Amino acid sequence: MRVLIVDDDFYCRSYLQEILHPHAFCDVAVNGDEAIYAFRRALTEAKPYDLICMDLVMPEIDGHHALREIREIEREHGISEETQAKVIITTVLDDSEDTHNAFFLGGATSFLVKPIDETMILTELKRLGLIPDKAG
Repeated sequence: MRVLIVDDDFYCRSYLQEILHPHAFCDVAVNGDEAIYAFRRALTEAKPYDLICMDLVMPEIDGHHALREIREIEREHGISEETQAKVIITTVLDDSEDTHNAFFLGGATSFLVKPIDETMILTELKRLGLIPDKAG
């Protein structure tokens, strides 16, 4: 599995990378602009991301804008909704408008409110079918 972790907070990026490292190859980006660049590059190199963990509040380009741009890049490359990257929004914002915008305007797969712990993220990855559920 290939993962792009997008967060302007060093601690959050590092923590997610530490949790996901045993399950995936992880790249990081510190803002939406870097995320769009990394996503486009991964597709060009035929190494697409399976998962993107995206913060919403970031400098340069925020998570909402970056996610819409990433979904547009997928459409340009003929990637169907069924095969597009899963996107978990990871944010401190616990707001119904942000949730609505992330899902319905941006095409997010799921939404986790920080602080995120290991159990929370691994449970979500199992639910999305990205890692096996050993209990099942």
